[in-house]
Amino acid sequence: MTSESNIAVGIDLGTTYTAVAYIDDTGRPVTLVNAEGDLVTPSVVLFEGQHAVVGKEALKALSTEADHVAQCAKRELGERVFHKVLEGRQFPPEALEAFVLNKVRQDASRHIGDFRQVVITVPAYFDEVRRKATQDAGYMAGFDVLDIINEPTAAAIAHGFIKGYLNRDGASNELRRLLVYDLGGGTFDVTVMEINAHDFVALATDGDVQLGGQDWDMRLVDYVAEEFKKTYDLDPREEPNTAGRLWRECEDAKRTLSARGKVSISCDYKSQAMRVEITREKFEELTHDLLDRTKFTTKQTLQAAGLTWKDVDYVLLVGGSTRMPMVSRMLRELTGKDPDASVSVDEAVAHGAALHASIILARLRGESPVINVRNVNSHSLGVVASDPRTMRRRNAILIPRNTTLPVTAKRVFRTQKENQKSILVQIVEGESASPEDCSQIGKCVVRNLPAQLPAQTPIDVRFAYQDNGRLTVHVSVAGTSRELKHEIARDNSISQEQLDAWRLFITGHQLADAQLQADDDDTATIDEL
Repeated sequence: MTSESNIAVGIDLGTTYTAVAYIDDTGRPVTLVNAEGDLVTPSVVLFEGQHAVVGKEALKALSTEADHVAQCAKRELGERVFHKVLEGRQFPPEALEAFVLNKVRQDASRHIGDFRQVVITVPAYFDEVRRKATQDAGYMAGFDVLDIINEPTAAAIAHGFIKGYLNRDGASNELRRLLVYDLGGGTFDVTVMEINAHDFVALATDGDVQLGGQDWDMRLVDYVAEEFKKTYDLDPREEPNTAGRLWRECEDAKRTLSARGKVSISCDYKSQAMRVEITREKFEELTHDLLDRTKFTTKQTLQAAGLTWKDVDYVLLVGGSTRMPMVSRMLRELTGKDPDASVSVDEAVAHGAALHASIILARLRGESPVINVRNVNSHSLGVVASDPRTMRRRNAILIPRNTTLPVTAKRVFRTQKENQKSILVQIVEGESASPEDCSQIGKCVVRNLPAQLPAQTPIDVRFAYQDNGRLTVHVSVAGTSRELKHEIARDNSISQEQLDAWRLFITGHQLADAQLQADDDDTATIDEL
C-alpha cells in the first residue's frame, strides 16, 4: 500500500454511477473496484432507519422499497433539500452525495489504505453553487478536497496521458485540438480544448445539467407505460415500486439495444402483465430530440471556440451513454471524423481526476507541474444593480462566459442614496440582462458605512474566479476603510456547524441532527450602476 501522503486519488461523482481511481507506483491511473468487485458504484442510497445502504443493493431496492431510495441527487445540487422525504426527514442533496462518497472512500481504503486528499469532478456546466455543494459533499464524506475539476477536462487529461503528453519528454510541440463530448447518466457537457506541448487550455464549454442517459431511459418507461395503459387502462408509473422495476427494465433494455437490434421489456401491475417489443429504430425515434439537443450544443460550443471541424483533431467520447450507436453516428455525420476511443468512457474522468491530483500533490512538494491546465467559466458572472437611466434592476456582467480562468475582474458601482448605511451585493450567474432570468448565486453585505456618506459614492466590486470555478468577492467603498473579502453567502448554503454535524453523521462517528436553518438576513439595500 502507498503511504497516505503520496496517494493521488480522483473521484468521478456521477449522477448514476461513481468511479474512483488512483495513481499506482508506476505512475499509471488505475480504477479501484468497490466491495462488490465492480469498477463503478451506483450513486443510489437506501435508508433503513438510521442506516444507509449505498450502491448495488440500494439500486435493487428501487423495485421493492422505492419510497426509501434516493437516486440522481446530483441533479438537485444547489437546491435546499432533496425532493423526497426519506425516513421522515429531508436531506440536502449534497448530504446524499456524501453518503455515496463515503461508501467509495471505505471501499477504496481496502486497496490503498486510508486516504483523505482527493480531486472530485463536476460537469463543466455546473454553476458556482453546485460546485460549492460538491465540495461540501466531499467534506461531509470525510475528505480533504484538493480541487474540483471539470469532467471533460479530466477526460482530456486522461487522453493526454494515453498520447504521452504527460511525460516530461513526451509532449508533442504540434498543437492539437480536442472536442470532448461527455454524455453521462444525468448531465451533458461539451468542451473544446487546445493541447500545445504541456499546456491544456479550454477554449469553450457548454452543456445541460438536466440531460443524460436517464432521460433516454424515461422515454422507454413512458412508451411502455402508455402501451400498458392502452391495453389495461392502468398506469404502472402510479405505484413507486412498479415504476422502479419498470425503470430498471428499461435501463437494461437501453444497454441491450446498443448491442442488438431489438429487445422485449416486461411490465406487470395489479395482476396484469405484458411484454413490449422495442427495436433500435423505434428507440432512436423516441429519443431523437434528446440527441438533437446534444448536437445543437456541440455546434454552439465549436462556434464559441471560434473553430471549424477542420480545426479539430480528436472527438473524444466520455460517459456511459455514448455507447448508444446513435451518438457515434451523429457525431460522425456532424464532424466528418470517427470518434476517438482511446480512453474508457466509464473510467476516463476518474483517471483524469487522479492524474490531476498527482499534479497537485507534486506541486505541494515543490515540484514543477507536468502539465498546465487552464479552464473557462461556463456561465457569466454579474452583480444585480439599478440602471440609473431606467431604475430597473439589471445584471451587470463582470466576467463573461468562456473566459479563461483564473481571472479577476472589477467594476465600479455607486451608492443609491445619501447616508446609506449598508450595501447589498447580489451575485447572479447567467447571460440575461434580467436578474430574474439568471441563477441567484448569493449575496454579501457591507455594513456600518460612515455617517453622512454622499450619494453616488463609488463602490469597487472585484471578482476573483479560480480555475476550479469557485468565486471570491472583494468590495471596497471609496474614501472609507470599509472593505469586504469573502466567499459569497449562498441562498441555500449550509453553515460550517451543519457541515460538521453531517460529516459526523455520514462517516458514522455519531448520529447528529444536522437540520438546515434559513438565513433571514435580507435587510440590506440595493446599490446602483
